Amino acid sequence: MPYATTDDGVRLYYEETGKGRPLILVHEFAGDVRSFEPQLRHFGKRYRVIAFNARGFPPSDVPESTGSYSQARAADDILSVLDHIGEKKAHIQGLSMGGFATLHFGLRHHDRALSLCIGGCGYGAELETRETFRTEADTIADFIRSSGMQAFSERYAYGPTRVQFENKDPRGFAEFKQMLSEHSAAGSANTQSGVQKERPSLYTLVEEMKKITVPTLVISGDEDWPCLLPGILMKQSIPSAALSLIPNAGHAINIEEPDEYNRIVGEFLSQVDSGRWPMRDPRAISKSITGMKP
Repeated sequence: MPYATTDDGVRLYYEETGKGRPLILVHEFAGDVRSFEPQLRHFGKRYRVIAFNARGFPPSDVPESTGSYSQARAADDILSVLDHIGEKKAHIQGLSMGGFATLHFGLRHHDRALSLCIGGCGYGAELETRETFRTEADTIADFIRSSGMQAFSERYAYGPTRVQFENKDPRGFAEFKQMLSEHSAAGSANTQSGVQKERPSLYTLVEEMKKITVPTLVISGDEDWPCLLPGILMKQSIPSAALSLIPNAGHAINIEEPDEYNRIVGEFLSQVDSGRWPMRDPRAISKSITGMKP
């Protein structure tokens, strides 16, 4: 099995397909490499696509200490994969937990990104819901440690932003739930405690986001409620960002609506690769509503 090794000695399992400019896929908490199969097949026709399992998600290593898991570490793990494959820059595409890691990669390693595709990013970001999210992260970690992944998958898979997937595609949803049940209990609990719970609110990162000039796409489902206002925040704060919503879609957009997701992201990548992705025109930022000031 191919592995990239991080600077703290953790081995990250990855899969690769295709040739061309590199594209790194970063999965969500409830997913893994297998979640990106529609993207590996689609984008592998024109890119060198690499998907890897985060630390805590076998066959990647599962560090025992919660201290080995953090938001900064998740971003730096992308860099470890990029260094391992011998590429100077890559398109970075992440969903949910992977979307946060993609954003933080842009904050920490902007010079190594060809573009950033930040999907489903926002859970716990709003200041008024932050403590609720942190409490739920503790609940999740405790439940996983006490009851195991099979019992956890039967509850977590039916969250308010995942039932859309079940309603549209029962077979795909069942596969998603089965894959979730196969994750490491220790790795999943540590990820909740170290990465999810402790990551900073996006609303505290506005000044940092204003410095991002890498071409950026923010994409979510329009029923992914915790991501809607944070998505607007990222659009407003990142001067190179566009915002796209997939209608009647929940959280796991890359597998819930793979064709539409691939179409939108593919168009974004094409514009970036052709040098046509714009920065925001300063004239678009004004306290005036119409531009007709009294």
